[in-house]
Amino acid sequence: MSDALPYMPGPAELEADAFDHVLDGEGRDDPLFVVPRQPVSAADHAVGLHAASLVKDGGTLQIGIGSLGDAFAAGLVLRQRAPERFAAALDRLTPEREGPPAETGRFETGLYGASEMLVDGFMELYREGILTRPAADGALLHAGFFVGCAAFYRFLRELSDAERARFQMRAISFVNALYGEEAAKRADRRDARFVNNAMMVTLLGATVSDGLEDGRVVSGVGGQYNFVSQAFALDDARSLITLNATRRKDGRDRSRIVWSYGHETIPRHLRDIVVTEYGIADLRGRSDRECIAALLNVTDSAFQDELLDQAKKAGKIERDYRIPAAFRDNRPARVAAALAPLRQEGWCRPFPFDTEFTPVEQRLLPALGRLRDVAASRPRLARAALAALWQDAADGAEREALERMDLASPAGWRERLYARLLLAMLRETG
Repeated sequence: MSDALPYMPGPAELEADAFDHVLDGEGRDDPLFVVPRQPVSAADHAVGLHAASLVKDGGTLQIGIGSLGDAFAAGLVLRQRAPERFAAALDRLTPEREGPPAETGRFETGLYGASEMLVDGFMELYREGILTRPAADGALLHAGFFVGCAAFYRFLRELSDAERARFQMRAISFVNALYGEEAAKRADRRDARFVNNAMMVTLLGATVSDGLEDGRVVSGVGGQYNFVSQAFALDDARSLITLNATRRKDGRDRSRIVWSYGHETIPRHLRDIVVTEYGIADLRGRSDRECIAALLNVTDSAFQDELLDQAKKAGKIERDYRIPAAFRDNRPARVAAALAPLRQEGWCRPFPFDTEFTPVEQRLLPALGRLRDVAASRPRLARAALAALWQDAADGAEREALERMDLASPAGWRERLYARLLLAMLRETG
């Protein structure tokens, strides 16, 4: 057991005789597994702002991992520090708000956390004075395990004993289910918001999070189903499924809102709230027709007509239905323009919190992403390679980036071409 592993107390702690073997000796102090924080895109930040407007002061929170989780935490921090800027950003992002009324005030009572995974977003909420509402046993958060970045592990190690006691580890069944101590859980988990990511959502409200329709498994289901189920079992609780409206594959955009899919993680009868960068679709208790209309309003406009046609052909929505004009400009440029005032003030940064990536690596990330998109198409890659041959020599900062990729002194024509391509992508992405 590594000395670098933070010790976290709670009823999940086991006595020494519960273990058959304990590994010790060489290698016990190897660095902990770290999940580096990924860049947060403009679309991620817009999702985070929308989701943050659904959280009630005095409520309960569960957060997932990844850039959307960081964007959500950043949205809550903006709401806490500058509620007027938060509200103004929502107005710019949403021409006509749908779903529950926006919550835009500071957290005076604070939030309590009940999350299968204790992620570093909770660290930020604790530092900001948002994670402050204790459960009946005095804990600010109950969780089953923790994973995060190096700064997160350091934060946990450096907590005082009194602070550490407020982050309690419990059995997964305690956090993920209501059975067992149900009365106390219901009292603690008021106004709960369970926020989970998804890969896709169908127009009828089913969620795809863990696998593909050909049977390939992308990830474990985790507690997603459990928290969605809890959202229906608890008073005033809601499940929030967050996702970007599009994804990039083979060099082109594809919609994450789809008509149907051959695999489901959360069935349509448990549809609740879906959040994309274009707004909020409140699906609970709504008919299939109403669900389709609401999801089309948060779909990227490049795909709205095709999806609407599919719904019409299936007889799920009237033949003369038209998407309201207010939702016909769901495009990345509109989101970027809506976030521009916040970016100018230092909000909505690619890394809203700490990152393990060096400045050089931060410059490389978008360039490598752009190169991946170009390489997805042979004709585009050939054109890019031809143009790259005429690039000027690298300047100081660009040479640092090439050195980081071990391409400053390329050997052979393949490495020289790759160095030229990367240099071109660095200049293209700024």
